[in-house]
Amino acid sequence: MAAAALTREGGEDAFRRLFRFYRQRDASDLRGVVDFSAPGGQVFRSQLSVSSVSDQDAYRAGLQPVSQWKAYGLSGYPGFIFIPNPFLPGCQRHWVKQCLKLYPEKPNVCNLDLHMPPEKTTDLWGQSKEQLRRKGSNKWEPRSLLEKLRWVTLGYHYNWDTKKYSANHHTPFPSDLAFLSEQVAAACGFRGFQAQAGILNYYHFDSSLGIHVDESELDHSRPLLSFSFGQSSIFLLGGLKREEAPTAMFMHSGDIMVMSGFSRLLYHAVPRVLPNPEGTALPSCLDQPLSSDLPVGSVIEHSSDEDWQVCAKYLQSSRINMTIRQVLAEGQKFPEESGTNGKGRAPSEDGYHENSKAKRHKPNTV
Repeated sequence: MAAAALTREGGEDAFRRLFRFYRQRDASDLRGVVDFSAPGGQVFRSQLSVSSVSDQDAYRAGLQPVSQWKAYGLSGYPGFIFIPNPFLPGCQRHWVKQCLKLYPEKPNVCNLDLHMPPEKTTDLWGQSKEQLRRKGSNKWEPRSLLEKLRWVTLGYHYNWDTKKYSANHHTPFPSDLAFLSEQVAAACGFRGFQAQAGILNYYHFDSSLGIHVDESELDHSRPLLSFSFGQSSIFLLGGLKREEAPTAMFMHSGDIMVMSGFSRLLYHAVPRVLPNPEGTALPSCLDQPLSSDLPVGSVIEHSSDEDWQVCAKYLQSSRINMTIRQVLAEGQKFPEESGTNGKGRAPSEDGYHENSKAKRHKPNTV
């Protein structure tokens, strides 16, 4: 197999070679990619902590009862858990709308803040929705501000210059996303997980995310949670060194990944965003309506038809990923720092490829 042969070549490290392989090959040459919808080979079933999350709390978070989830691990990657779409019908729409309409709002921080005045980024949704709704298939049409969105940070805001979090750059973490994250973490055996920082990544068909490790959190004993919505992608999970060849896997809308233990500090990347394998503009799981009978205390909100039309138009060529982290252990504090303002320009190395000229301006964080 071509992908396997690449790992034995000299020169460039094995991870970089496979990143380039999956980045450049056409969509028909994906034989080596693990598909959790048809598990086999190095994939095995993982046990979940069913009793840690009540059915009511799962419903409140928009999730099926944990007893109905399927969870998988990968041989050679202890602590890695893959959960194919456990969301209830219609509930993915809530998180998509939050990522496009609510979470980019101030005081949260986004990539557009680095080169636009504050008054221009206060209402990205309002400035973009009409343009998105009218948008056709002509790729030369001007992009809306939402389409220029690349990342948003929540809670403790990551400093792209120092690669650190700090106590003096923090805003309230969204309560609905915190609740969702706590239920997923508990189901995976991490009761008491606190969602303290989030990085939302916004991908398009010409986007990729470079090779990196998420190690800036002060507490590595807590997992990294990753939620994907919209179009599909290839995710590469490597080793502790870049010389180790990664395993490629598909991520589809609604899929959740948990990186914990040994797998918490492994190199990883996203070389490709792919059209959903069903061949339709949107995955069928996003076409399902939300039940009108939401449980008491649900964090899920109904989206108006108008709002969902904007979201759906955006997702026809895009993927959204939310990664949630616990930065500090219980009772832990940040070390004293001076001379930083908590912000900073995102590094260009190994970042997003916005177009065929590989213009890079995306931070190295899934």
